[in-house]
Amino acid sequence: MKRIVLTGGGTAGHVTPNIALLPKLKEMGYEVHYIGSYDGIEKKLISDYDIPYYGVATGKLRRYIDPKNFSDPFRVIKGMREAKKYLKEIKPDIVFSKGGFVSVPVVRAAGRLKIPCIIHESDMTPGLANKLCIPIAKKVCCNFPETVASLPEGKAVLTGTPIREELMKGNKEAAYKLCGFNKDLPVLMVIGGSSGSVIINKEIREALPKLLTDFQVVHICGAGHVDNLLLTQKGYKQFEYLKSELKDVLAMADIVVSRAGANAICELLALKKPNLLIPLSARASRGDQILNASSFEAQGYSLVLQEEDMDVVSLTDKIYELYCNRGRYTENMNSSSQVDACNKIASLIEELSVPTVRVKK
Repeated sequence: MKRIVLTGGGTAGHVTPNIALLPKLKEMGYEVHYIGSYDGIEKKLISDYDIPYYGVATGKLRRYIDPKNFSDPFRVIKGMREAKKYLKEIKPDIVFSKGGFVSVPVVRAAGRLKIPCIIHESDMTPGLANKLCIPIAKKVCCNFPETVASLPEGKAVLTGTPIREELMKGNKEAAYKLCGFNKDLPVLMVIGGSSGSVIINKEIREALPKLLTDFQVVHICGAGHVDNLLLTQKGYKQFEYLKSELKDVLAMADIVVSRAGANAICELLALKKPNLLIPLSARASRGDQILNASSFEAQGYSLVLQEEDMDVVSLTDKIYELYCNRGRYTENMNSSSQVDACNKIASLIEELSVPTVRVKK
């Protein structure tokens, strides 16, 4: 039995691509193990898949002044010791990392044990955790052509992001029933990231009088962000979040307004959904969503509206522009090479896996 250790966590975006790989890995005959943090979101998400889970200490490495900067390096060192112990017990052929700070002790420990590692970078520019792992990695899987040139020669592979197989199997008829919509008007889907976006929620709701004359709107607004005053508004359906129903709503949507998180936009690309991206402002992030959106705009996959430029008028104009040109965006996405990520990554895993005898105690 071939063995692989998956790692990554801190946010759902560092876990769901690993989950998307599971069917392919099991088809290839791999026994899958997962190393994450003690109680991070990855532990909860992986618990549904009957995979052995191992928790290690982890610390966030910050570029800014914080008292935890003095204690967290010791947690990382502790995490490396724990990860090394688990890797010796598991004896994997390879480690695949989706990033996040929990991946640092795992990848570094694997490097010391001479276990080959593949890491995946979703954003155009690597985050700090992946920067610390790149020297150890045999290959770095990327979403964006621009990323390839910024990585060590021979390491970067343009793969795209693994997409959960169930997302490709949506039932639009089920979504029409769920939302109480009909087929007379097109459907606009709005999603502001895993926790919602206050500013996007506000502007979309203010734009509803205009939008609802031509669209039905399904709005995934985030926990605690449902507007009770609009619960009975015809043609407008709100959800805090969606789980199994997400695939159906995506299948129903004609166009999508979204944040520009790497996993989210890769899902839209895989589903060939014309989209308007509103990246998170650089004031609230390291600017990775802005770069992600810029790349997708340059490749002709997305229309972009910067958060600082957004108001009701500009948002409404962009939505109508997107809908009128939706065929062009779909055509561009159909010709993309950033698809079939699961098979591309699986081929790399098979190529770089080594016999477990290389893992020494």
